[in-house]
Amino acid sequence: MGRIKSIAVLTSGGDSPGMNAAIRGVTRSALYYGIEVTGIRRGYQGMIEKDFVRLEAGSVSNILARGGTILKTARSKEFMEPEGRRRAYGNLKESGIDAVVVIGGDGSLTGARIFCDEYFDIPFIGIPGTIDNDIYGTDYSIGYDTALNTVVEAVDKIRDTADSHNRLFFIEVMGRDAGFLALESGIACGAEAVMIPEVKHQVKNLKSYLEKEFKRKKSSNIIIVAEGDEEGGAFDIADKVKADFENFNIRVSILGYIQRGGTPSALDRVNGSALGYAAVEALMDDQKSVMVGFRNDEIELIPFRKVIRLKKKIDPNEMKMVEILSA
Repeated sequence: MGRIKSIAVLTSGGDSPGMNAAIRGVTRSALYYGIEVTGIRRGYQGMIEKDFVRLEAGSVSNILARGGTILKTARSKEFMEPEGRRRAYGNLKESGIDAVVVIGGDGSLTGARIFCDEYFDIPFIGIPGTIDNDIYGTDYSIGYDTALNTVVEAVDKIRDTADSHNRLFFIEVMGRDAGFLALESGIACGAEAVMIPEVKHQVKNLKSYLEKEFKRKKSSNIIIVAEGDEEGGAFDIADKVKADFENFNIRVSILGYIQRGGTPSALDRVNGSALGYAAVEALMDDQKSVMVGFRNDEIELIPFRKVIRLKKKIDPNEMKMVEILSA
């Protein structure tokens, strides 16, 4: 591969706190090596529509503390089609862009893998950015730590009123296909139960647990529900429980999009910066079609084909921990 003279960076899919740190890491690292940097606004859709902006060192000043992404983000149906990718490729070539860094989740990295298979002369490097923390090959994805702390803070406040009124709260957190956020926040908050997509038929076990708690006359119960649980969302599960426990004072809280916003935590700022730097280093080493991630606190390169094909698994010991610690 010839010397890279110009790279582009984009954020795609759902936003997550710390994406700006990664953008800054990519930009400042590339400029250090004398590489021009282009920001692509609105993800792959911006690539198709040539929504490009030149990034200088000053362009990324004072963005570490900002949530969201200064480059905006979007989901692009056009990029899923060959014609959309052809237009995107034409725009990259016309603008003299030699390589692209993509910050996003599974869908974003899948798009990068497909594009690289079709147009192999423009290398892509991925950076994991999603509050779900469900990307294979990395222990950590940008935004997860901030979202986890947001959930914990909210649940702590809800428990205050749950204790005051002797209520059972079902609290729904994000995680349509993965329960990492629900499970970790459940442990951190001392939740009495956690319901996630990876574990089936949990309502029956939940009812058995609540029967014991009713006899113990416990002052409050917090149940964390991942939005993608097979039994339904928090409202659905609450209705199923209410039918058997009419004496319970049941409430439901949907935390929603507050989990995605807010000032990034120190960990998200540091790790976002490190991954942005590592992405540029990977390009300098002639890498392509790989994601930079963390394994055991070390930066590793994971091929897109593994990231997309393999599924990150929940630690069953953590589910057992929830059960034991809630007794």
